[in-house]
Amino acid sequence: MKKMLYILNIAKKVNNFSYTSMVAAKEMGIEFHIAGNWSYESDEERNSDEKKYGIKIHQIDFIRAPYHPGNRKAYKQLKELVKKENYDVIHCNTPIGGILGRIVGKKCNVPKIIYQAHGFHFFKGAPIFNWLIYYPIEKFLARYTDVLVTINHEDYELAKNKMKLRRGGNVYYVPGVGIDASKNSEKPSSSRSKRSEMGISDGDIALISMGDLVKRKNYDTSIRAIAEAKNEKLHYFICGTGPEETNLKALAQRLGVSGQIHFLGFRSDVKELLEMSDIFLFTTRQEGLPRSMMEAMSASLPCVASDIRGNIDLIEDGKGGYLCPSTDYKAFAEKINILSENEEQRIEFGRNNEQALHCFSIERVIESMKGIYSKEV
Repeated sequence: MKKMLYILNIAKKVNNFSYTSMVAAKEMGIEFHIAGNWSYESDEERNSDEKKYGIKIHQIDFIRAPYHPGNRKAYKQLKELVKKENYDVIHCNTPIGGILGRIVGKKCNVPKIIYQAHGFHFFKGAPIFNWLIYYPIEKFLARYTDVLVTINHEDYELAKNKMKLRRGGNVYYVPGVGIDASKNSEKPSSSRSKRSEMGISDGDIALISMGDLVKRKNYDTSIRAIAEAKNEKLHYFICGTGPEETNLKALAQRLGVSGQIHFLGFRSDVKELLEMSDIFLFTTRQEGLPRSMMEAMSASLPCVASDIRGNIDLIEDGKGGYLCPSTDYKAFAEKINILSENEEQRIEFGRNNEQALHCFSIERVIESMKGIYSKEV
């Protein structure tokens, strides 16, 4: 039996990120191990997941920042694990997992090294710094890579044309990491009570975003768009925490829309919040293939989003929502107002998105990964 080590970065426990690869490998008869920096509350909880999924879970003390000196410890731990287990395949993900996984794989003579890019840091419109630093690093590591998997079409074309892989290896596209697309387009009756709980009426328009409050997510453009729309019925709910929260609250105050911008922090009821909402607003500057947008599409929401890599893989402009330049808050305001005034269009766009999501379903991704493993492993 072949043995695979799947490397990610930091995770609380085994989750959707690795699920499709895990299922694909097991259905192919491959023994599946997974390494990451975990936050299991106890050994019993981790052992329970090992038994539940039929896998082996390993702790590696990764630090999210790729160049943090503490990752030298993670490198040593990973090297010891690979030597001990004698893996046939390494499937590595994320910046730090991708760097250390490929270096260790090369050092330990692992026969097959797969790297899955969840969004290159160099992309159309990226800062020149990203191209000067990350692009040469990725080209260098390509010589340690047998298989490169991408999750959006821009990265696929770039990798296929610019990356020279070890032994003439192959580049593949898969539609993300998979999402449950078997949802009902009808909003549940509980959405009305949720709206009441959140302090909005039937006549109000609820917009929602999810994600860390960091500069890359570009929430300031969203807030400026709400102010520019000049529509008191708009209420914008932001689910997430992060270092930009104070600045964003101050911006909302300066623009006179603090009563329309609701900072919800971390939420465990995101599904219910999506179901009560009318529009998904997403002004992010950089994505691979955004899961938050996929969750919104699954909830049959129309999307007003930035026209960047990843977003354009999911949304067709004028069919599932509207795409705008990421910093053009006036364009976002215009499209928000169009949708807020047309309930029929919101419903039509939402249903289109629900249908489009089937191309990114868990089942579709599992079959894609099985095809790659069958050919390469």
